[in-house]
Amino acid sequence: MNLQKPPMPPTTPPTLGKFHMLAWRWHFYAGLCVVPFLTMLAVTGLVMVFFTGFQHRLGLNIDVQPQATSVPVGAMAQAVLAQRPGAQLKEVVAPKSDTRPAWFVVTADGRDEAVAANPYTGELLRTVDKERTVFAWAEKIHGTLLLGDLGDRLIEIAAGLGIVLIVTGAYMAWPRGGQGWTRVLLPDLSARGRSAWKSLHVSVAFWGGLVLAFFLLTGLAWAGIWGGHFVQPWGSFPAIKWDDVPKSDATHAALATPGLKEVPWGLEQTPMPASGSSAGRPGIPAGQPVNLDTVDAYARSIGFGGQFHIAVPQDDTGVFSISADSMSGDLSDPTGDRFVHLDQYTGRVLAEAAFADYSPMAKLMAVGIALHQGDMGLWSAWANVLFCLAVLFLCVSGIVMWWKRRPANAGRLVAPRAPADAALWKTGAVVMLAVALAFPLSGAVLVAVLLLDGLLISRIPALKQRLN
Repeated sequence: MNLQKPPMPPTTPPTLGKFHMLAWRWHFYAGLCVVPFLTMLAVTGLVMVFFTGFQHRLGLNIDVQPQATSVPVGAMAQAVLAQRPGAQLKEVVAPKSDTRPAWFVVTADGRDEAVAANPYTGELLRTVDKERTVFAWAEKIHGTLLLGDLGDRLIEIAAGLGIVLIVTGAYMAWPRGGQGWTRVLLPDLSARGRSAWKSLHVSVAFWGGLVLAFFLLTGLAWAGIWGGHFVQPWGSFPAIKWDDVPKSDATHAALATPGLKEVPWGLEQTPMPASGSSAGRPGIPAGQPVNLDTVDAYARSIGFGGQFHIAVPQDDTGVFSISADSMSGDLSDPTGDRFVHLDQYTGRVLAEAAFADYSPMAKLMAVGIALHQGDMGLWSAWANVLFCLAVLFLCVSGIVMWWKRRPANAGRLVAPRAPADAALWKTGAVVMLAVALAFPLSGAVLVAVLLLDGLLISRIPALKQRLN
């Protein structure tokens, strides 16, 4: 009697459904647009996290030897201004630790320069143009491609399409037809050729997809249209909490160097208070002059320590602004964000804002941006490095898979075929547009592409063949 089980029939991969083909086609075209931008964002992100997480935004770290006594802040500021005749002091950044210098930002010849000073001897150690550091160049490319508003809009479109890329990728990778999660969670190390690249691509994308969505959304919140006009206005700190003090026409964004993001997201659009009244509560004790030394002493007396900023009034209504926040790299804990504004004439506290005062959206963004920039300690910086490398791998592997699938000398894109069922195509288009239309610029581009495809490309056989 033969008790041996008959051999199992060979398993075949499930046939791709029409909606899968539709998702693949959207994934392909979204990737075609997004990959160059994701590559740029990952590379510039690596450059930025190198300075925010391991060095200093103004360059490589400078070490100083701690001593028993230190030079008053005002005296160091005078030395800086003496070195740069005609310059105007804009900001003082206190040393982050006993072995780090103080920094003085001055406006000279229409640009912001930062000067490092030894807090124990007053010696001036380094001068840099804040807008031309490696970090600044990387941040400007990261945010605008050095193209101003046009670059900002292009990146915003790409980020919205990146969400489409993630949604379609998740749909295609989702286990179905009896397949388990193992093939998604872990790469098949025995695979070869295009299958090996696909297995690695799927696994890395699964683990990094949610993180990528988080990075895209926090980045979009800074973007000019979705962020600046839709999300940021209602998420910003409400200046009506300061309704008993005069307001300035300037916003907190004026505290930053032009082109750089140095103010918390939730305060950028909030108006500054103005000096020149009897408003406010007691701050610097009456009878004392209001200058850098007394402002510095007051800041330390109310709990500021380590690295914090003192922004100096730039006109007759300006205020002394004391701040420490994760956005500027002062803190590794965004819940410690704090701003205190003093009247430049009376030294009274005109306004104060801390993390607890932020709106729920502003709190979420304070934590989100700190994670996005790798500002929450070494673990955060290293996590960002790993994530940027993963994004670069996804971009490269996507291109490799397309190249290996593409017939030699094809002379066309070899995009995944559109499903023949027109109703299904329309259903898929509605689903994808619903995702993209949450981001206006990306949605507008997708609508334009659909119209172009339906009204022009599909009617010109030669062009249709090239783009498919």
